[in-house]
Amino acid sequence: MKTVIYSNYGSPDVLEIVEMEKPLPKENETLVKVRASSVNIAEWYAMTGLPLARLGSGFFKPKDTRLGVDFAGVVEAVGKNVTDFKPGDQVFGGRGGAWAEFVTVRKAIARKPANVTFEEAAAVPTAGITALQGLRDVGKIQPGQKVLINGASGGVGSFAVQIAKAFGAEVTAVCSTRNVECARSHGADHVFDYTKEDFTRSASSMTCCSTSMEDDPGSNTSACSSRTPRLSSSADRGRL
Repeated sequence: MKTVIYSNYGSPDVLEIVEMEKPLPKENETLVKVRASSVNIAEWYAMTGLPLARLGSGFFKPKDTRLGVDFAGVVEAVGKNVTDFKPGDQVFGGRGGAWAEFVTVRKAIARKPANVTFEEAAAVPTAGITALQGLRDVGKIQPGQKVLINGASGGVGSFAVQIAKAFGAEVTAVCSTRNVECARSHGADHVFDYTKEDFTRSASSMTCCSTSMEDDPGSNTSACSSRTPRLSSSADRGRL
């Protein structure tokens, strides 16, 4: 099968498409033929060798040369103990090395809704779980609370706005001018254009402030942190 690897840190030029042996599912694994995958900021950090990323992936060269996590595709085969899926099922989920034609998955996999494309489903896992963990597990979001989403137009922020609304919160979104309507379309009750307004003046009235790694440049996260009861950051979330 074809897969994307990187043997050294650097620009996208370090990426290679190589042939590797097609994996076989173990007794508790599902083999998925990948139809779509997504690019998150984590892949950029890994590829370029951000110092923090090197602590876990190798200081001089990457220990694991594969990239990608999010995937959507069709079940090719299942291990003998797998009962939730069968060949032909359309699924999505997260697995290291997802930039490949096939991946084997044990837990982080679910059926793809019929009204969602493979491309749309592949954009969900990392960003969606990051937003969910930040709001539900760390922020302890409750119905009726006032929640501020800083970086509301990024991958995580877009999900955070929608998830906060689903929890019954009153949502204030922070983004740049060009993304104001996008934030509103995701359900934000109020939108701050940080290029025109200082949203930190209203941050003290919020119950929870969620800030994304993809914050728009110029948005003042530190001020938000100092004025709100709880600050949930996406920097250490989204593990599958």
